[in-house]
Amino acid sequence: MPVGRASDPRRRSQGETPAQRRAERARRNASRGKSTGKRPGRQTSSRPRSRPGTGGAFKLSSTRRAAGLAMLFCVMALSVSVPLRTYMSQRADLAAQEQQRTELQQQVSDLEKRKEELSDPAQLEAEARARFGYVRPGETPYIVEAPIAPAPPPPPAESADSGLPWYEELWNSVVGKGS
Repeated sequence: MPVGRASDPRRRSQGETPAQRRAERARRNASRGKSTGKRPGRQTSSRPRSRPGTGGAFKLSSTRRAAGLAMLFCVMALSVSVPLRTYMSQRADLAAQEQQRTELQQQVSDLEKRKEELSDPAQLEAEARARFGYVRPGETPYIVEAPIAPAPPPPPAESADSGLPWYEELWNSVVGKGS
């Protein structure tokens, strides 16, 4: 869709026809003193007209500006990626260290409970009797050994290995030799 006065929705809503718009343009050009024989709306100078918005701030084209912005974005992304990766790995290490510290604290508390249990002489005596088989002087120790179940017989040996490689045995089984 062309851009300009013709595509202006206000003008279209007024109901002007293209012929009326051309007449209006011709009248405006005539009042400015441009009534040459040429078509209205065209430049009359022979030198090319420079557009003010093509150079930008540093006289770069839009493609070069886009490429420069893309390079700037890549440099910024790379400069942020290394510290971010380090931060994430250190965060994972910190979580692992915290978990290990929690486990060690649990072990310490379990060992302290065990130490308190063993500080009781009755508990210590029960442990010595159960684990080491200690007896008091004058007591008769009895050791009951359960009979050991006989070992199951070894499985019968299958056919002796003929010393052939597996592929020859397979071929012989397919052909029907040796079985």
